Amino acid sequence: MQSNRRDFIKHAAMASAIAVAKPVAGFSILHKELQPDEVTIGHGGYTYKADKQWAKISVNSTPLFNCHEMVQDSKGRLIMLGDSTRNNILIFDKSGKLLDYWGSAFPGGHGLSISKEGGEDFLFITDCGWYQDRTGAWNRQAGQVVKTDLNGRLIFAIGHPRTIGIYKDDEYFQPTETAIAPNGDIYVADGYGSDYIIQYNSKGQYIRHFGGHHNANKAHNLQNAHGVAIDNRDKNNPVLICTSREENCFKVFNLDGKFIKQIDMPGMYVCRAVIDDHQLYAGVCWSKDANGKRFDNSGFVTILDAENKVISNPGGAAPVYKNGVLQPTLQAANPVFQHGHDVCVDDEKNLYVCQWNANHTAPVKLTRV
Repeated sequence: MQSNRRDFIKHAAMASAIAVAKPVAGFSILHKELQPDEVTIGHGGYTYKADKQWAKISVNSTPLFNCHEMVQDSKGRLIMLGDSTRNNILIFDKSGKLLDYWGSAFPGGHGLSISKEGGEDFLFITDCGWYQDRTGAWNRQAGQVVKTDLNGRLIFAIGHPRTIGIYKDDEYFQPTETAIAPNGDIYVADGYGSDYIIQYNSKGQYIRHFGGHHNANKAHNLQNAHGVAIDNRDKNNPVLICTSREENCFKVFNLDGKFIKQIDMPGMYVCRAVIDDHQLYAGVCWSKDANGKRFDNSGFVTILDAENKVISNPGGAAPVYKNGVLQPTLQAANPVFQHGHDVCVDDEKNLYVCQWNANHTAPVKLTRV
């Protein structure tokens, strides 16, 4: 994570301009402004029209920095978390009309999950602790996870795990994501800190932690545990899908933190898994070039089927399998995205793609065709 943030700081001066550099094989790195319905992206039965002008917001009243994550509530509204403290939370309808906005307490607003309890929706907001001050410098403070209602009323907060003795003084806590189990247990991914997945009960009381860097079996380690999600596609056997972004893979654990298997995503720096019906969706923040090197402005979206086989890459090249093994996947020749950070799937199977380090742009809507 620290190297990722250093990369961001290094390139921050370029955030308001499109990078122009020598082309690399397999890539066009000039960002092309697409108009609604200009192109169809994706593969197989998962193709979409891209609309970069979907969000009807004002840069004066509702400025954006990074659009990190989005969820849909029970009323069909789309709730986005960003890291501008002018408006951490933006709430849209599906046409892109802004319905409400609130929040100024999360300068590192990063992860957003939603849960339903007793017919009411609640938000779990993760502040990773990285924030940019008025001088433009990046700073780090301890991260936090808070539970709120949809109007921002605080229910409770989960503090630094050092306070309950599970972290040492020199271990950073920079959480990036939460996932809520069917029984209400809360899983916190410390993806920019010590790479643990920390399990709490529904009241925020500690149960266990796993992952990290020091397991006897290195397959159980996580490297940039950027996301965590409940995979309930098998209703009788829900599992956790944890992102190990620097390893270009997802790792699957049972709900007690026992390692099950690894899903390799070669060439793709995937963010959190988003489960909808039998599919898994994820933003790809970076991909690699033809020489196997991570490349800026190289993101897209990836979609996996019930067997965790990649079936479509909107904004990326078509998936290729050889002898059952997924081959490294590059960004498409005509880029649509810069750094895909999250995917929200609405009740009509349209997608909304939030991006990090993408010139302060709003989510891109992908209408399924």
